[in-house]
Amino acid sequence: MTQVPDQTPIPAAGPVGGATRGPWARVARDFARSPLAMTALVVLALVVLAAVFAPLLTPQNPYDLMQLDIMDGMLEPGSPSAAGGYTYLLGTDDQGRDLFSAILYGLRISLSVGVVAALVAALVGASLGLFAAYVGGRTETAIMRLVDLQLSFPSILVALMILAFLGKGVQNVVLALIIVEWASYARTARGTALVESRREYIQAADCLGVPMSRIIFRHLLPNCLPPLIVMATIQVARAISLEATLSFLGLGVPVTEPSLGLLISNGYQYLLSGQYWLSFYPGIALLVTIVAINLVGDQFRDVFNPKGRG
Repeated sequence: MTQVPDQTPIPAAGPVGGATRGPWARVARDFARSPLAMTALVVLALVVLAAVFAPLLTPQNPYDLMQLDIMDGMLEPGSPSAAGGYTYLLGTDDQGRDLFSAILYGLRISLSVGVVAALVAALVGASLGLFAAYVGGRTETAIMRLVDLQLSFPSILVALMILAFLGKGVQNVVLALIIVEWASYARTARGTALVESRREYIQAADCLGVPMSRIIFRHLLPNCLPPLIVMATIQVARAISLEATLSFLGLGVPVTEPSLGLLISNGYQYLLSGQYWLSFYPGIALLVTIVAINLVGDQFRDVFNPKGRG
């Protein structure tokens, strides 16, 4: 007699007892166990929220010249405005621009440039790295030699050359950062994909005739995400730091849309004359942002690294 297989649907796998509910539940649990990482995450969240809601939190729009009063120029922190409307918590610059407002608006530019550049670079670099690892042969050799050539030059030098050719502008800065950062993602993705491409599920997909694009982005990419997430977090901080350096040197964003690096550059000439607040407070904001992102990235690295979790 032929045995009829049981047609009862198998329930989806789920947590049993105190089992972990998923990788992101483990991330949340490990963050909660680390006071330093949790503090950095909270600080980073506050920085992002302050940048997003800057128009609601600031007394003036530093880009609107109609709101600036030259009589309020170079006021010390805590000084009231000439019109008596409000108090400048962090002082003003030589144009009467509220420094607190300029910092929050500068955070918007710095964060947006860093995040967009890191995400696009991750998309380009990870795609090329996964493609090289899966295809192999001369294609892999050509892509990785291009990666080695890119990484052999200092990042700041490459960015300076690109911006010297393209000129100032937010879009040009983002493009320069993408060109600088994509190679790191490609090398990381390729190294992880080389291990995954030898596993049975990839070989089974090849035997079944699954399209290459589906294998790369549906099977390889999800299993290569942990190191890419860690790198993306660190590269956001690196992109913000590099953008600030370029703006400080005068090759970054335009004067009409100052980022934190340009604010530091504008106040640098006044440091020796006692107007410390013009560069000090933007520098503190930049430092806090970069340190918070790096600490969050370090925690992601510890979470996704089995040897580091102990």
